Amino acid sequence: MAQDNTRPGTRLKDRPEYASKPTPLTRGPETTVKDAVAAMSDKNYGSVIVVDPDDKVIGVVTERDIMNKVVGRGMDATTTKLSEIMTENPRLAREDDDIIDWLRMMSNERFRRLPVVDAEGRIQAVFTQGDFVSYTWPDLLYQMQQLARAQVTRHFPYYLIGGGIAVYTLLMLIVLRNM
Repeated sequence: MAQDNTRPGTRLKDRPEYASKPTPLTRGPETTVKDAVAAMSDKNYGSVIVVDPDDKVIGVVTERDIMNKVVGRGMDATTTKLSEIMTENPRLAREDDDIIDWLRMMSNERFRRLPVVDAEGRIQAVFTQGDFVSYTWPDLLYQMQQLARAQVTRHFPYYLIGGGIAVYTLLMLIVLRNM
């Protein structure tokens, strides 16, 4: 990804959730799935980032990987290493990358977790699709507002006729009651 430092506010590191993200759960490639699952359960994390001795990302293991590759295949979690089931060379974002670019890629390529690394390639955070919802929420609300307005406008003559009939009926009831 090309860095675009001229657009502050649209970079991953500018998002409010970036500063408050917990430290990603990392383990080495020789860690057993059982040990990784224990750490994931303890911290309530949905993934573990597999790193080399320099803390550079070499893979990602998600809950789905564990279900499909370990449980689904009947592998032994006590002997299976993360290196055997990890997604190797995952997509990595830089802190200065544009959020819109990654939102589009995650949606198009159908992945849910985005490791974010610093300039040296060391893991700093993991963004999930849920983190991007807060970014798109105002746009979604605006679109819903426009859709509702379009529906009302399109059916306005019916509302006008119905409203006229309702007013006429009320006036007739008042007149007839006062006679």
